[in-house]
Parts: sequence; structure tokens; C-alpha cells
Amino acid sequence: MKFATIENKIFDFFIGENTKSYIEKIILYISIFGFLVHLLLIYLFQSNVLMIDDRYNLLSSPISAIYTPFSFILVYEIYQLIFYLPRSISVYISKQYEIITLIIIRRIFKDISNLNLNQNLFTSSTNEYLFIDLAAAVILFFLIFLFRLSFQKKKSQLSENHNLLSFIRVKKWISTILLPVIFILAIVHFYNWTIDSLFNEKVEYLKSLNSIFFDELFQTLILVDVFLLLFSFFNSDRFHNIMRNSGFIISTILIRLSFMTEGLNNIALIIISVLFGLFIQLIFNACEKKNLF
Repeated sequence: MKFATIENKIFDFFIGENTKSYIEKIILYISIFGFLVHLLLIYLFQSNVLMIDDRYNLLSSPISAIYTPFSFILVYEIYQLIFYLPRSISVYISKQYEIITLIIIRRIFKDISNLNLNQNLFTSSTNEYLFIDLAAAVILFFLIFLFRLSFQKKKSQLSENHNLLSFIRVKKWISTILLPVIFILAIVHFYNWTIDSLFNEKVEYLKSLNSIFFDELFQTLILVDVFLLLFSFFNSDRFHNIMRNSGFIISTILIRLSFMTEGLNNIALIIISVLFGLFIQLIFNACEKKNLF
């Protein structure tokens, strides 16, 4: 009983409602501060007061300052993903789709600041990427809308199902361990990128800022999804449950692969990933409704 109390306190500290509200406020303040600092850096850079090799064009326009607060919004979305993992697998997967969509939105803000109006809007490669991302954002928003609609409302059977209670407990421990792991991963990536950008002139610059941290984030989530699949066998060995959890792993892998390419290939992999997850969820719901397995 004493261990259960300590365990609940650990869960509340990392993934409790109060912690979620506290982190939300901190992220809001940091986002505002980061936005103002980014604007200041842009002003100093364009006034030739600050000399920086702006390889990523983050100081080219005040619009690009939106990139910074949006990055912190993504941080909060990542916390929400961890927060909802023990509560609902469907919401947890939906948060993965929301994160990759917000990454595209963040990229749009950056691309708009680099929009070349002196060339034909549809022939410039920079402009072309912008319009591809705009179309992708709308499509993904609609697919996430459909995915959210597909969630099945189930009556709570926690008190009657010991296996389900054990599975939720496992998911809580995974979330509790995952939070500091991702936090450390983010700090390490940000530190390495900052040091390399400011002091290492020979560093090989990445084609996309999105490949910093987020590729390894989804690599970590793939491992988490595999653990969830394995532990889910203790809760249920029904075929449609196995198919749903396996399908979500494939969906996460496709998102991870999208960071390894650019342009249409990048967008295609992301949209296919969300479409695949949506169809898997819809078929799962039909199986549940008909009680086929």
C-alpha cells in the first residue's frame, strides 16, 4: 500500500494534471520571451550590429521570429503526447500526427519569410516548397479531424479488468521514464546545434532544421510503440487489437522516415502515415462494433 502511494506521487509529479497546467504556463512565458529575443536578434542582425552566419535564414525577416515560439509550442505538444499515453493510445497517436503537422506549420512560417516575390511564384523552388507545405497542412488537419472523430467511447471497466489496470500502470511508468529521457535528448541536441552553429565553422549544416531532435524523438516513439504492443498482449490478444497497435508502429516509422527526405517525398510519407493510421483505426472500430474477434 505504501509503495502504491509513492508510485502515485511519482506519476502525479511527472504526468499529473497540476504538472500539466504548470508546464503549460511555463511554456507560454518562455514562448513570449523567446519571440521577443528572436525579434531583437533580427533587428541587431539587420542593423549590422550582430554578425552571425545565418545559414538557416532565421534572421532574414521579422516573420521568421514566429519560428521560436512555435518551437516551444511543439515542446508542449510533446509533453501532451507523453501525458496522454497512459490515458488513451488513440489520443497518444493523434498527438504524434499533431506534432508532425505543427512541424510543417512551423516550416511554413519560415518559408513565408523567405518567399521570393521577384520570381514566378510557382517556378522558384523555395516558393514551390511553401505551396506544397500549405496544401499538406490542410490535408493533415482534415485527416486528424477524421482520426479524432473515429475514437470509440467505451464504458469504463477498470474495476473489473485487472489486466487493463496493469497495462495502464505499465503505460504510466513508460510515460514517467520517457519524459526525462526526451528532456535530456532535447537539451543535448539544442546544445550541440548551438555550439556547432556559433563556434564550429567546419560543421556540416543540415538541410532542414526539422531533422534536429525530432528525428530521434520519433525514433524513441517507435521503441515506445513496440513496448506498448508487447505489453498489450497481457491485456488482450485479440487480432484487431494486435493489428491496430502494429499499424500504429508502422505509422510512426513512416513519420520517422519522412525526416530523411525533403519536398514531395517528405510530405507524401507524412500523409501516407496519417492515412494508414486513420484506416487502421476505422477498421478497428468496425471490428469492435461487430465484435468480430
